[in-house]
Amino acid sequence: MIWNREMETAPRAIMRALQGERLGRACAWAVERVPFYRKAFAARGVDVGTIKGVDDLRRLPFTVKADLRDHYPWGLFAVPQAELSRIHASSGTKGKPTVVGYTRGDLEIWREVMARSLAAGGAEPGQLIQIAYGYGLFTGGLGFHDGAEHMGLTVVPVSSGNTLRQILLLQDFRPQGLACTPSFALHIGESMREQGLDPRRVGLRYGLFGAEPWTDAMRRQLEALWGIVAVDFYGLSEIIGPGVAVECAEARRGLHIAEDHFLPEVIDPASGEPLPAGAEGELVLSCLTKEALPMIRYRTGDVTSLDPEPCACGRTSIRMARIKGRSDDMLVIKGVNVYPSQLEAALLTESDLAPHYQLMVDRSHGFPTISVQASQPGASPAVMATSVATPLERHLGTIANVSEMTSSSVTEWGGFDSRRPEVAALALRVGELLRAHLSLNPEVVIVPPKTIPRSEGKAVRVVERRAP
Repeated sequence: MIWNREMETAPRAIMRALQGERLGRACAWAVERVPFYRKAFAARGVDVGTIKGVDDLRRLPFTVKADLRDHYPWGLFAVPQAELSRIHASSGTKGKPTVVGYTRGDLEIWREVMARSLAAGGAEPGQLIQIAYGYGLFTGGLGFHDGAEHMGLTVVPVSSGNTLRQILLLQDFRPQGLACTPSFALHIGESMREQGLDPRRVGLRYGLFGAEPWTDAMRRQLEALWGIVAVDFYGLSEIIGPGVAVECAEARRGLHIAEDHFLPEVIDPASGEPLPAGAEGELVLSCLTKEALPMIRYRTGDVTSLDPEPCACGRTSIRMARIKGRSDDMLVIKGVNVYPSQLEAALLTESDLAPHYQLMVDRSHGFPTISVQASQPGASPAVMATSVATPLERHLGTIANVSEMTSSSVTEWGGFDSRRPEVAALALRVGELLRAHLSLNPEVVIVPPKTIPRSEGKAVRVVERRAP
């Protein structure tokens, strides 16, 4: 289903002309209303009156997340607080939160792009959708909620967490769609299986998953677990929230960007120079129609590439490849560059591993080292219900560095005996797998089932230890 056929199937020449016109208006609005942009444009020597089209984009200044924090809370807004209809914000775990806001017109645009995205992902008016993204300052829950109501879905606003209630409502209400993070969808499905329930029997048709990078290997796990079509969503609060881009259920070969509202480009993260179509780099987005918080050339930090070719689904909108990771999340281990998503893709090819893992990066002693924590599927030992140690503080299970194993590397805990030959062999096999796929020789830790924390929101894949 195509929600807005005029925009989603527009010829490239018409879309490019519309983008150029809107870019000029967006820049004029930002410079007129926001002192930060007035100074930034002046520093680049750019007169907004000379912006005539998309080709002028590379002359414009970048915006980065630090600019929002430096002007916390209202410094980048183009309208007074009294004209805002809603505020959202990041968690602020690394300092002050990133605050974003919306006028009534911005909320209308958000509902529109979310309706397009939901339709592309397989939703149809009249269906039931269970929204298990968090509600509140996080944009996920309310973003999906408003878009779903706008397109005529019936919404079950259960929010994130409370796995038992999620299962109850899925069984009793039998929605066609589930919207949540992919890691939470895995957790719900696994919890059902532990209760002797089959997730495939609740009747879900599609899952709308985002808010964290995930791989095609994870997609296969989710589709096998639930019997659904798993669709990737992309958004970020600085631009609007969810609804920036989405895969179509028909092809799922890249995420269609709502480019009449969000103008994309990919740059070299080191030089800032634009890259051609198909080249991998950092995604940069410019908001073409937002009122409250204009964003010009916002550096997302997300690594992807762009494909301008029309899609088999009939949409002509430019597509971005699935996010590989964040440019600042790339790990450099003994000269090898690796993203957590690459490790995930390799680990999920091993059928004897549960689809949960953590990467433990230790930077406390000179060169960083990495250990990979993974576990076999199965119910958790009874002792683990009351005590689960921090993986870096207790290396439970078999520790295999592929090249050597020692008797001190073997631990027995809570009925889990890592000395069993099959567990040791699994650790060696995983190490060889990672070496073959990524040229890494990491420490591999096979831990008891359920030791690795399950996520009811965004999964924590990387845990770092730094020198005091």
